[in-house]
Amino acid sequence: MSDKDNKKHLIPALERGLMILMELNRHHREMSFSELVKRVGYPQATSHRAVQTLEHMGFLRHHPVTGLYSLGVNVLRLGFEYVASLDVVQIGQPVIESLCEQTSCSSHIAIRDGLDAVYVARVGASNATIRRVSVGTRLPLHCTSLGRMLLTDLSREEFETLYPPDYLLDKEPGAPANRDVLWDLVQEDRQRGYVIADSYYHFGISSVVYPLYNHDGSMEGVISIMVPVHEVPAEKRDRLQSCVAEAAATISAMLGYG
Repeated sequence: MSDKDNKKHLIPALERGLMILMELNRHHREMSFSELVKRVGYPQATSHRAVQTLEHMGFLRHHPVTGLYSLGVNVLRLGFEYVASLDVVQIGQPVIESLCEQTSCSSHIAIRDGLDAVYVARVGASNATIRRVSVGTRLPLHCTSLGRMLLTDLSREEFETLYPPDYLLDKEPGAPANRDVLWDLVQEDRQRGYVIADSYYHFGISSVVYPLYNHDGSMEGVISIMVPVHEVPAEKRDRLQSCVAEAAATISAMLGYG
């Protein structure tokens, strides 16, 4: 079926509503009605009906004082229900709770969504002094240790589709200079089978990352701990690595791997 034929079956009102929701993201968490209208490019009357419907259904929230619109609780509920439905979350949550107790480090599970690593489960250490990430937090794959580990599951063709020749990597801390450098790093990570990154993305926060595999050998996600030091101490490195490796093997086995 051609794109033209596909468009015949679209519901314009639904498309407009979803476009409005997509404009409210991590870069634009709150917007006035006029800003929304400008960004989606729909007529004001049409946008007004869409916004009113989304607000009525709880997908948009209208701040009574500032007059700005933000995502409503029903969007969050849908997101959390989706996350909770993932097998890796259901299986992995008690495992990362145990991992956190063993290591005294915040523990996480993340999956890949496009160019981002998305945290789908977490347990914060009680004595954590580092900035916490929450479920749903998205970080760029190319400049995070867990993102690099997630990329090890891709073939060269899949990698180049994700990062085309003209794609410019963000100049974030720890970001590789270009996609060829990133590919080489990912191949080193693939061969090693894990990543221990000393302050790779945030200064003063190191990490230990292992992959999670499912029954058909595909990568389901990654498990990691955040170590609140610039460099993982040599005397603790082997023990921390062993704890994360064991947790990863437990989750992978429960997903049917091996």
